[in-house]
Parts: sequence; C-alpha cells; structure tokens
Amino acid sequence: MISESSSFMKGVVLGGVFCMLVTLLGHIKVGHGTKAHHHEHHHIQAPNKEDVLNLSEGERVELSKSIRVYCIILVKPKDLGHWAAARETWSKHCDKAEFYSSEKVKVFDSVALNSKDLWVMMRKAYKITYERYKDEFSWFFLAYPTTFAIIENLKYFLLKKDPSQPFYLGHTVKSGDLEYVDGEGGIVLSIESLRRLSSVLEDPDKCPEQGGMIWKLAEDKQLAICLKYTGVFAENAEDSEGKDVFNTKSVGALIKEAMSTHPQQVVDGCCSDMAITFSGLAPNHMHVMMYGVYRLRPYGHSYSDALVFLPPPGSDND
Repeated sequence: MISESSSFMKGVVLGGVFCMLVTLLGHIKVGHGTKAHHHEHHHIQAPNKEDVLNLSEGERVELSKSIRVYCIILVKPKDLGHWAAARETWSKHCDKAEFYSSEKVKVFDSVALNSKDLWVMMRKAYKITYERYKDEFSWFFLAYPTTFAIIENLKYFLLKKDPSQPFYLGHTVKSGDLEYVDGEGGIVLSIESLRRLSSVLEDPDKCPEQGGMIWKLAEDKQLAICLKYTGVFAENAEDSEGKDVFNTKSVGALIKEAMSTHPQQVVDGCCSDMAITFSGLAPNHMHVMMYGVYRLRPYGHSYSDALVFLPPPGSDND
C-alpha cells in the first residue's frame, strides 16, 4: 500500500512539473514569437536646450501648442487619498486627465472598469482611450496614483518626437529576455503605439486578458509582451546627459541612495534636472512636491526658457 501511495505521489509531482514546463514553453512562445522584428535597444534622450534656441519664434509657439498629453490614472477605492491628491495637484497640468477606477465611486467622476485586476483595468483603459481620443491627442501618459508627474518636462522631452512613430517610453527594466517599461515610473505611448495596441488587444492568442502561465505576470510586463507582437519596444527615456527622467522611487529615496553612493555629489548623483516622474509618494508628499516644483521661487530670478507649456484653463497650480 505504501509503495502504491508513493508511486501515485511521484506521478502527481511529475505530472505537475510537466504541465508547468508546457505552460512555460507556451508563454515563451507568446513573448518571443515575432522573429520578423529585430530590435537593438537604444535610449531615447531629451533635446538639448541649444537645439530649441535655434528654432524660430514661430516654430517654438507652434511646438508648444501642438504637444498635447492625455493622462490615464489607474485607481482603486482603497487609493482614495492618493486619488484626491493626484486630482488636486499634477494631473491638472495634463491637457486632459481622467481616472479609471476598478469600480464606480460616487465621490469622483471616474470611468468605471468593473475589475480589480490591474492588467484587465489597463487593457480596458487603453481600449476606451483609443476609441474616444484617437483623433484628439497624440501622446498618452499612464500613471498609478502614487506617481507624481511634471507634465511640462514630459512635453519638453517629447518636443522633437514624432507621434506617428511607435514610441513606448519610460523607465525600462529587463526581466529575462523581456524589456519592459516599469509602470511605477509612468508609461508613455504615442498615438501609433496606442493604435497598434488597440488592434492586438483583440487577439487572445497574442494578447490574452489572462496570462498564459501558471503564475501571473505583472500588468506592465503583460503590456510589453502585447506591444512586442506589434513591433513596439520599450525605450528608456533620459535627459541630454544620459540621466533617467522617469523615476520609480521618491525624491527622498533617491537622495538617500545618492548620499551613500555619491556623497560628494548628492544632487548630481540623485536626479535629472528635467525629471518627469517620481513614484511611491504619500498624498501629503504630492502637495509638498507641488509646492517645490510650481510655487517656490527665489525672488529676483527670472527664467528664460525658450518654450512655455501652459496648463489648461482652470488649473490653479501656478
């Protein structure tokens, strides 16, 4: 009896291992099945200030008005504090910002997605966004409610980028052979990338609503796999000096790291002057960031930036 029981258990274990391997191989096929697309990773940098100064006044004015950003913020009822802070602070600087929630919350005017799964929420949000705004905006920025974004710096970064090209930008991370944009730092899609994504979302083999593995992949990895099928690859966004501009940590955390690694150059070792996002912020920290970024000014100093990106009418943050 003991021998039979032992044999049975061995069969169960071996069968489980076999199923896991089959599922894993199937998933690897999903992630890397498009051999027709060859991509050599490169980093995308912001323009040099000198390049902007060389533009005519008319070109500068036209560029300032032409770059319009639509912001998607994914939220859940448990995020109400962050939700309120994001709504009262940086999101007012988007040309249009909407909150996509897992369920209907009467207090806020949001788009209910009727799912608590972040990947399902992200899919639905992108699908709705494309259907509603494909003819109105060229750039689409997705963020979590713990992220603080400086939209003017994002617009400056996108200044000379062509939205008809498949840009998929942010802070890239490598996981095995997959390179993806970390959702914590925010994700930017051009209209062309969003168009391709909207199409592949309809293909359950290439872009399933539920992952094909025994264990579940994070939503930002799932997004990268779906985009990879369409020839859209993750690109790391940097300033003209090569520093990351999308940050997956808060300013405080980055400064602490810099103090231990670059004690003589804490600020230079910490962050880019043209940083676009910081993440992991508490609601009150968002208001502090708002004060530091938009309100605190040294008296007597003037700023002679070549371009001005004004927030939409009604924004009271400047």
